[in-house]
Amino acid sequence: MTPHPQRIGFLSFGHWGRAQGSRVQTARDALLQGIELAVAAEEIGIDGAFFRVHHFARQQAAPFPLLSAIAARTSRIEMGTGVIDMRYENPLYMAEEAAATDLISGGRLQLGISRGSPEPALNGAAAFGYVPADGEDPAAMARRHTELFRHAIAGRGVAPADPAYAGGGTGLLPVQPTSPGLPERIWWGAGTRKTAVWAAEQGMNLMSSTLLTEDTGVPFDQLQAEQIQLFREAWAAAGHGFEPRVSVSRSVLPVVDDEDRHYFGLRAQVDGRDQVGMLDGALSRFGRSYIGEPDALAEELAKDAAVQAADTLMLTVPNQLGVDYNAKLLANIAEHIAPALGWKVNA
Repeated sequence: MTPHPQRIGFLSFGHWGRAQGSRVQTARDALLQGIELAVAAEEIGIDGAFFRVHHFARQQAAPFPLLSAIAARTSRIEMGTGVIDMRYENPLYMAEEAAATDLISGGRLQLGISRGSPEPALNGAAAFGYVPADGEDPAAMARRHTELFRHAIAGRGVAPADPAYAGGGTGLLPVQPTSPGLPERIWWGAGTRKTAVWAAEQGMNLMSSTLLTEDTGVPFDQLQAEQIQLFREAWAAAGHGFEPRVSVSRSVLPVVDDEDRHYFGLRAQVDGRDQVGMLDGALSRFGRSYIGEPDALAEELAKDAAVQAADTLMLTVPNQLGVDYNAKLLANIAEHIAPALGWKVNA
């Protein structure tokens, strides 16, 4: 087991709106600030810039233009999603976009995908033209889309050639372009232990969030650590030809000055424990937020079983507070928390 996360990234939910105090007033603000925060994060030494994808909401909905722009402005940092809802996707068009983005980045794309999460639309995927086939539910449709997408990014044929335009050739044509290595950089956002095992069997990396749609009564970090262990065991049994990666997300908000206390001082008094509630009809456990003095946070994170079991930690950021504040937050984590836990920040 990896003793500490080897990579640290940020995860932005990409919210925008004209709420009081928001420094991200419009969709354009959210996109441009997402690019600038990724540039700043690379300068600080952070390893990844990841973005939540949500449709019918004031968040990022079409990630590939954003990720391509980040790829063109940076040279080292990974960029990715957490996660794309595969119910909504045309798998072949998505394969073309993903490959093009990965080529621009030089192989730095880390693409998180899943069945999706609760959303404002009653049946949003149907509005996009995607409905389950006979005998399917939406989750099965998402997995079918995923299978075709992964088939396409691997360069396998998907459409019969027309001999009249293919020099007399026959057989199945692959989509173009393709990007070597991209199939090994697909992550599945798993909300349960069972789906983590399925992801391992399929040969996808594991992306685990700050909630699980199940509850066994144990603390969140222990339940998530069990999910990671089951994933690793299933991966070993499947015999895939590369080492998997595992990420977990945490809200880590070091309080080092009056500005931090203004924003998060009161939350620090109430957000220090797990929460249990119903989500989509399932009893779910939500992870705690880490808010307080950096030294105390370092000690608490060192005791977080899932953080210690993962190789990648994604830090959720309050993006509506703007680039400068979030860059300061990431710098404080890199300077005061990462070294105390033995994490190597690529400054």
